[in-house]
Amino acid sequence: MTNRAFRSTRGLVGGLTVLLAGVLTMVGLSGCGAPAYTYVADDSAGTYYKVPVQWHPLSQQQIDALLQSEGEPSAGIWSTAFDAGAGPNASHVTAGNLAQPFAFAEVFALNSTASNELSYNMLRDFMFPVSSSARSQDTDFPLTDFKSLRDQTITAAQGVHGVRETFQYTFPTTGETDTFDEDVLTNADQTQVYLLMVHCTATCYTQNQNAINTVMTSFTVGSPT
Repeated sequence: MTNRAFRSTRGLVGGLTVLLAGVLTMVGLSGCGAPAYTYVADDSAGTYYKVPVQWHPLSQQQIDALLQSEGEPSAGIWSTAFDAGAGPNASHVTAGNLAQPFAFAEVFALNSTASNELSYNMLRDFMFPVSSSARSQDTDFPLTDFKSLRDQTITAAQGVHGVRETFQYTFPTTGETDTFDEDVLTNADQTQVYLLMVHCTATCYTQNQNAINTVMTSFTVGSPT
């Protein structure tokens, strides 16, 4: 269901060099009470985000199997996922009708062609057709009734830049509308892309909006030197 033509079909992803090795997960404390958030971080790129401690981490084996089933090599890609629902499942990364939030993060390299071609619209369209041009061209995309809720340009330290997009699509098979919240960033020389996405049904997103916004705004990227 994903729209990964930019980095997969067109062969714009870099090689299998390990980008972010040694992922560190730790629990942050809320005052003197119980842990409030799980922090997912990688020191080599200064990249991290946090999720509510109640959200369940997926194993790397589950995530790698999903990426491989979509034709993406798992080697050289830093990827993590958390499922707020019972029975965490990697297939939820783009599944519809999720009653609880699902978070997916991925970091990968771009080859020289991608680095030269990369634009804000390409960042918007990494997972789904979001820009008007992509939606008009991707006539075979199965989801319908696109609605933009947020279109924000991000400028961060060390030349990191990108977009935060919040939008809705309806799954025709179920008639359910899902809300997707994405941060898609790149470093100063546009050689790496950093993605964080959280989504669930529109009703779920409204009910969990504060928690989801905390996750999205916690996404921090330090451009590698």
